[in-house]
Amino acid sequence: MRAWSTERLTRVERALETWVGTDAPAGLGEAMRYAVLDGGKRLRPLLVLAASEAVGGNERAALRAACAVELIHAYSLVHDDMPCMDNDVLRRGKPTVHVKYGEAGALLAGDALQALAFELLTPDSDNVPEAMQARLCRLLAHAAGSAGMAGGQAIDLASVGLKLDENQLRHMHRLKTGALLQGSVLMGVACGDVSAGERQALSDFGAALGLAFQVVDDILDVTADSATLGKTAGKDAEQDKPTYVSILGLERSRAYAQELHAQALAALDASGLADARALRALADMVVDRVN
Repeated sequence: MRAWSTERLTRVERALETWVGTDAPAGLGEAMRYAVLDGGKRLRPLLVLAASEAVGGNERAALRAACAVELIHAYSLVHDDMPCMDNDVLRRGKPTVHVKYGEAGALLAGDALQALAFELLTPDSDNVPEAMQARLCRLLAHAAGSAGMAGGQAIDLASVGLKLDENQLRHMHRLKTGALLQGSVLMGVACGDVSAGERQALSDFGAALGLAFQVVDDILDVTADSATLGKTAGKDAEQDKPTYVSILGLERSRAYAQELHAQALAALDASGLADARALRALADMVVDRVN
């Protein structure tokens, strides 16, 4: 699947280069491009494209959706890294946006990236039906808003120093991290025409994969160094944040990641799709990654 991934990543990078920040004034475009280009695994765009291809989706809509979800992810990282939230100085192996462009510059860059995401989903042409545009906008807004990523971040900030149980931690991470990964899969599905059963199976796949990603993230925060991660290692423990490792322990967390991986693959099998190899490979990548 390496050839598949390389080709799709090239398409996404070219589109982002074209669409992000090229006409923004007063240094805003530079900050936007710094936040998005030349870094990141692009897992969310790959999930969009893999899901769309698995259901025979609209290629133009899928590429726009892939870039849109990456812009939302990038904006969330810009804002999360700011002093009012996680106060981090390293992201994707380079200084965070607020370190390089100042807090106001980072705030505006994040705002602009969020707005651009929805602009990309609603083109005047590009042969994307308006009903499909609306579905994609709703899915992305839901995944990014109070019922998803933003809501999870609010719980995260409110939980510093608290002792959450496993169910509370799972709820937080299903929103904070899982919702956008699950939403990526569902956006790819929305580019095609599927049965209710297929959609539910792929939704279940995305939910298990999204939670597995966070469990692995928590593991890597205590087992990897900053150079490997591209961000500050040990930050969760330093800030006294509840994590899977702090609640379950390292070995149980590793076992749980494998359980979630198995759940994701079982859901993929239940979908009955003729070719889901790319989605399966991405699930493997999430659990086996080192950064």
